[in-house]
Amino acid sequence: MNELVWEKRQFGHRARLALTPGQARLMDGQAHAARTMWNCLHDWWTMLPKDKRSLAAADAAIRQARKEIDWLAVLPAQAGQAVLKTYVQAWKHCWDGRAEAPNFKVRLRTVMSVDIPQGRDLQIKRVHRRWGMANIPKVGRVRFRWTKDLPVGKLANRENRITGARLVKDGLGWHIAFRVQTLESKPEPHAGPEIGIDAGVNLPLALSDGNHQDHGRPARLSDGTADRDKWLNPEEKTKLLRREQRAAHRKSFRKPKERSSNRLNRTYDQIKQLR
Repeated sequence: MNELVWEKRQFGHRARLALTPGQARLMDGQAHAARTMWNCLHDWWTMLPKDKRSLAAADAAIRQARKEIDWLAVLPAQAGQAVLKTYVQAWKHCWDGRAEAPNFKVRLRTVMSVDIPQGRDLQIKRVHRRWGMANIPKVGRVRFRWTKDLPVGKLANRENRITGARLVKDGLGWHIAFRVQTLESKPEPHAGPEIGIDAGVNLPLALSDGNHQDHGRPARLSDGTADRDKWLNPEEKTKLLRREQRAAHRKSFRKPKERSSNRLNRTYDQIKQLR
């Protein structure tokens, strides 16, 4: 009997934040301070001679700037260190030939974001079936949508824990992206032959050995109806049925020879995308 082999796995989970107007203003200020700190760091780095550029010197410059400039101090110290780490990593990618040299961040074309490197600073707690609470440095306790079980409280340990997070703002508002580390069993290696698979639309599965899988004739269900969605799993079938019912309901309000509404067209697009 083969023993299970465990391996560490890291993934991200993004949740929407429910902020008060005051909390949103504080986070906007931190994001602007993080972008400005990047620009000041880039200006300082490029002006120095190459023999004087070092991580310790950059760290000292950031600490001095946070002391002398009040509006830079709104950014937490750990977030400022994350800006420095990201900037140095960008230069390493440039030196290795994997990316271009870092440049200034323009306000209108830069995503507003703030990094929280330490997971222990979050102090995550689930307070409701749909809501959780997290601690944001220099902002306070904020609510976020609980849509996925996270390793917090008694479930958290050395192998299963949240290692940090990143606050990101988009058109829908502020979100928090957790960095999660878990310990999962490593799948056993496949002993059979290897086959390449290409997924398509007209031909669902094209295999490298020539044994292609087409749609074929729809299978008959127990009630005699045709199962035209054999490629969908049960969850996708439930979602498809819900959207088809929504489309039928919205279509019932359309008069003869009248154009479809935008809502009905969006529902049709969702059905097409799912299929």
